[in-house]
Amino acid sequence: MKQTKEARVFRRAQAVRDVVKGQRLHTVSDTWSFTYAALRTWVHRFATEGTRGLVDRPRSGRPPTITCALEQHLNRLVDHDPLEHGSLSSQWSCRELATVLAQQTGVQLGRERVRGV
Repeated sequence: MKQTKEARVFRRAQAVRDVVKGQRLHTVSDTWSFTYAALRTWVHRFATEGTRGLVDRPRSGRPPTITCALEQHLNRLVDHDPLEHGSLSSQWSCRELATVLAQQTGVQLGRERVRGV
């Protein structure tokens, strides 16, 4: 839950609320486990943009290759018996999951990417 976007925005809003109520930045940053600089940034963004300022901004770098839908498909696949998909074993291996996922979706993932999901 801590890693979802909504949870991060909620934590930021709670910390900013504490600052607005009069608590010191250092106290609030320690309480919510934010760095002082990060909390100052969130307070400033809230002051200038309102609640929209607490949402993550787009980041540079390579976009994620695994979409939410693909991750959900993989999670549903894990819940099925591998024998139903032609496996010789009753337990999934990452390589077999990657193969079945590629057959069903057309998306090629390596076994390490599957393991990471």
